Amino acid sequence: MKSTPGIYCYFFIALVGYLSTNTLRAQVPGRQIHWSSDGNAYITLEQGDVVRTDIRTGSKAVLLAKAKLQWPGRGQTTPFADFTFSDDSSNVLLFTNTARVWRYNTRGDYYLVNRVSGEVRQLGKGRPSQSLMYAKLSPDGRNVAYVSEHNLFVEDVATGKIRQLTADGTRKRINGTFDWAYEEEFGCRDGFRWSPDSQYIAYWQVDATGIRDYLMLNTTDSVYSHVVPVEYPKVGEAPSPARIGIVSVSGGSTNWLAIPGDPQQHYLPRMAWTPDGSALIVQQLNRKQNESKLLVCSRTGQSITPIYTETDKAWIDAKDDPGSWEWVEAGKAFVWLSEKDGWQHLYRISADGKKETLLTPGSYDVASISHIDEPANLIYFIASPQNTNQRYLYRARLDGKGKAERVTPADLTGTNSYVISPNGRLAQHTFTNYQTQPFRVWVTLPDHKPVNGSNGLKINTTPKPNVNFFTVTTEDGVTLDGWMAKPLDFDSTKKYPVVFYVYGEPASSTVNDVFSVGQNRLFNGDMAKAGYLYVALDNRGTPNLKGAAWRKSIYRQIGRLNIRDQAMGAKKLLSQHAYMDTSRVAVWGWSGGGSTTLHLLFQYPDIYKTGIAIAAVGNQLFYDNIYQERYMGLPQENREDFVNGSPVTYAKNLRGNLLYIHGTGDDNVHYDNAEVLINELVKYNKQFQVMPYPNRTHSISEGPGTNLHLRTLYTNYLLKYCPPGPR
Repeated sequence: MKSTPGIYCYFFIALVGYLSTNTLRAQVPGRQIHWSSDGNAYITLEQGDVVRTDIRTGSKAVLLAKAKLQWPGRGQTTPFADFTFSDDSSNVLLFTNTARVWRYNTRGDYYLVNRVSGEVRQLGKGRPSQSLMYAKLSPDGRNVAYVSEHNLFVEDVATGKIRQLTADGTRKRINGTFDWAYEEEFGCRDGFRWSPDSQYIAYWQVDATGIRDYLMLNTTDSVYSHVVPVEYPKVGEAPSPARIGIVSVSGGSTNWLAIPGDPQQHYLPRMAWTPDGSALIVQQLNRKQNESKLLVCSRTGQSITPIYTETDKAWIDAKDDPGSWEWVEAGKAFVWLSEKDGWQHLYRISADGKKETLLTPGSYDVASISHIDEPANLIYFIASPQNTNQRYLYRARLDGKGKAERVTPADLTGTNSYVISPNGRLAQHTFTNYQTQPFRVWVTLPDHKPVNGSNGLKINTTPKPNVNFFTVTTEDGVTLDGWMAKPLDFDSTKKYPVVFYVYGEPASSTVNDVFSVGQNRLFNGDMAKAGYLYVALDNRGTPNLKGAAWRKSIYRQIGRLNIRDQAMGAKKLLSQHAYMDTSRVAVWGWSGGGSTTLHLLFQYPDIYKTGIAIAAVGNQLFYDNIYQERYMGLPQENREDFVNGSPVTYAKNLRGNLLYIHGTGDDNVHYDNAEVLINELVKYNKQFQVMPYPNRTHSISEGPGTNLHLRTLYTNYLLKYCPPGPR
């Protein structure tokens, strides 16, 4: 369910943080800015060439021409998806011939190019094609480490000699990367880290041998069907045991960290080396994810020192960025995000955990860290204290003195994101709001001036007089944010159909000040021109910057509290606006939004007459353990919450029109959710329409014609059962 925002978030926020060219830190190759060593330029792919662009002058220099990138022995130019340079820039590591692993193309082939000699060598000689993952040059540039077929390898840059560091990897014993659940719910993909001195590698091993397979059935790619197994821990099943080990690049046995606690009752979602390389710091979460411990672990693996513990009545999230740790003072302290005082704030914590300093006091949430400029004693972060539907860049002092200051200019009202250079002097600024398409500009910091020297940004707006943001207070005293897009020829004396777009779970919000507001990608045409009122509301439990109490009120209440908020919000709007036609009210959503759609249609049939639910969780007991147990607890202890929060429980109440859509190859929300729901609807003679898309995944995007078919199906159903236009 967590993936849904990625499908329908029309504005993709730029990556927060900074990435240097000498280390491929991003979890997903190709999704980061490659900076020059001085931070004044960035390096990109342009028509096949690797090009350095000076940000201040705009001048370009080709660092690696595509003409030099030839397949060894073939003479063909090599197309590639990503790259990284060694620290001295003498070698370039290229990622190509990529293949998808669950969500992203993180498996493929790697080539090493010597910029001096021009030699191009494929890494992993003898390994299967497209089997290498997360290849990374060592800090000293002498070796490359990578994962292939669940084992970890090191290859000498000069000689090409390969050393296999692990040999026990299988589909279910995974070294250096992760299983489905860790990847989906913790964002864990790249599962190993070079030590600062290049002599050791720390890596995760996930043991999924005890996890049962969910068996997907491929019935279309051959005459006989075949089974596609996915190791998938359903809610209530113990987690895959994970452990972290340290191995020498010269080979030998692994020193496993002696982390206390039953590995089947804990998670290890984050790990990093200390700056001096003497130890690792690890975040450990208990199975319920309501206790977080930070542990400092010696290189030998035997000395484990707990330095920082947090508990919560609901849940605690894993550290945001899987690929870095925000060290300051050369490792004597680090910066940490915590909701411990009811708001998400930044803290500076000493390396021994004995001293902490609140850096961002106040009744507001910090969304994320953007950059730490230690020489200037500053930390940049994203927040929006006044309007939680927007985002701005702020800065505060690293010593905790003084107040936070807004860096984003006052006239840039909307959603702002930044990728800041390593030197903290330049940033790629992305801006959007509901009337402005996302655009990017380079600015200087801390003055936030355009690099080109102009006095201001030329913002091209697209007026949307039919779109407005609002708040509505329900009969329960809960105030919800919302947006509404009215028909272009709106006449307040007439009545119009209302279509609600919903998500409603902790993974995403729908009411954000971005250009996609009022747009519906699945509708063939323009909803406003067709004559629909299009509305979205954010209920309690969505990840808005409204404090921990707002976000965590949904604990053990998914399928109830969020559903009532949505329904009571809709009820109030329908009573307030005579131009809303209560006989033509539709709702739709995808994944978690599909579940919300089913709930609203089943639990509040007097309000919602038509629903289109896509890839919905029909039974919470069918989804994965990390997501469900984080927000709902353990079914062994409170099974009734899972039952009462599942759409299948209320299917017998269906009175309106339902279109249910699901991909039979969905490895995230499995197709069994659709079939149990269908069975329940059949049991009570509830008539509905269902569309299974054979072998399509959670995004329902694979195969020729799929997107057009889905949009046509969606549009025709809405036009038929919730006809547009005034009456």
